[in-house]
Amino acid sequence: MKWRIASVAFLLSVVGTGFTWLTLQRPLLALLEVARHGPVHGASEAAVLSRTLGSLPFLLVLDLVLLTVVAYGVLDFMVGRPLRRTEVVVEQLGRLELDVSVPESPGPLLSRIQRALSRMAVALQEEQETTRRQVEALRAANARLAQAQTELVSAERLATVGRLAAGVAHEVGNPLAGILGYLSLAGARVKDPEVQEYLGRIDHEVQRIDGIVRGLLEIGRPARERLGPVEVGHVVETCVQLVKVGRDFSQVRLELALAPGLLANADSGPLSQIVINLLLNAVQAMGGQGLVRLTTRSEGGEVVLVVEDTGPGIAAEVMPRLFEPFFTTKEPGQGTGLGLAVSLHLTEGMGGRLTAENVPGGGARFSVRLPAS
Repeated sequence: MKWRIASVAFLLSVVGTGFTWLTLQRPLLALLEVARHGPVHGASEAAVLSRTLGSLPFLLVLDLVLLTVVAYGVLDFMVGRPLRRTEVVVEQLGRLELDVSVPESPGPLLSRIQRALSRMAVALQEEQETTRRQVEALRAANARLAQAQTELVSAERLATVGRLAAGVAHEVGNPLAGILGYLSLAGARVKDPEVQEYLGRIDHEVQRIDGIVRGLLEIGRPARERLGPVEVGHVVETCVQLVKVGRDFSQVRLELALAPGLLANADSGPLSQIVINLLLNAVQAMGGQGLVRLTTRSEGGEVVLVVEDTGPGIAAEVMPRLFEPFFTTKEPGQGTGLGLAVSLHLTEGMGGRLTAENVPGGGARFSVRLPAS
């Protein structure tokens, strides 16, 4: 840098000396001529000296102006404009606008500074990209941690329900069987219609208690090991034939799009229970009217069963608790809140996944993913 400044100073000195020599050359020659030969063309020596000395201030001022203009042009070209562009780049870097282009200086004085700024901008861009990747990785890890925490909470709830089921199953199941038996005997002997109605209501409520106990037992039961090749389309068709004769399906249209020959590593019994639970859930969500579409496909080493309905869909506040045991949006007495929890438990017991989402056009979509066989 010192040598570059010295070279610029030398250049300006040469230019200044050249201007001075060119402007003062004629007066100096005139003085030398007078000193050597005396006055020229009859002019007196005093007149020549007076005229020559009178022109010197003007010539010196002219030299000063010309030297100032030249020095300003050189310094502005080599220092001023590069400094202004560098200042703009530094301000952009200060605002963390790292996508900048550092211009190359036409002069030698600031080229090294601008190259250093360019390297710093590249280094800052790389550091910013590294930070962005780390933030994205932290967000993904946080999302996985939150998902794992949710799954742990759900697993703990299921374990609690399982322990509860194991404790009350025999204590509640046997009395319920006795109550149902005595209700059947009483119904056969009583002829009073009003009493028959009361007995029917009691029977219905006891059946509901029995269904809750069975659901608890299903959640608390260990996963089955009897897995083998199961044709998913055949299981779905059997379940549809079974449920469509029910009263709840009288105004529901069932549409099947089943890929033939899809084999999943599963158990036909739990798979049938999952399909029936999803069908009943869809019909109840639609209020007994609408379209239920069942499709199967092969995707990434898995067999996917999709159940879609044309109901109102799943509310945002309901989605996080959809698979919790005993959570239901139905009216009291209309559901136990165990259907989806049991379906999730059975699906995971076969090494699969059960997910829920809303259909963009309206309705809900449940997807059962099982390992292909």
